[in-house]
Amino acid sequence: GQLLTFNMSDNGDSNAPIATPEVGEAGPSAGEPMDVMTALQIVLKKALVNDGLARGLHECAKALDKRQAHLCVLASDCDEPAYGKLVEALCTEHSINLIKVPSNKDLGQWAGLCKIDAEGEARKVVRCSCVVVRDYGEESEALNVLLNHLKTQN
Repeated sequence: GQLLTFNMSDNGDSNAPIATPEVGEAGPSAGEPMDVMTALQIVLKKALVNDGLARGLHECAKALDKRQAHLCVLASDCDEPAYGKLVEALCTEHSINLIKVPSNKDLGQWAGLCKIDAEGEARKVVRCSCVVVRDYGEESEALNVLLNHLKTQN
């Protein structure tokens, strides 16, 4: 896993703001509601850190079959139609929420299938057409946004 450390100010100034994880995560300002794709990215990131992601068809199919899945994310630009049909059928059969995203390259990056270079830019992104969340990791505002979105969809 990854280790997150927050440095307190070195000069002993006790009024220094303490870094909260929310700051770096959400793009929109606090007043605006978070959009679903942003929420999805954050939820995937939290699941990844907690080893709760299945990535790729094989892992996803296993997780869906064992009913370990909370949520399935499918890329719309998957070039194999049967792949999408299989994932959709598995989700329907086990009544698991399915979210579609436009790009498998984005999904690969969100699922951590890439290298991050010194500038913090993603390099060598591996495309990924299917991701299953087995474990959300932790409660977050993003998770609530996502779950509410799923409730209104069905």
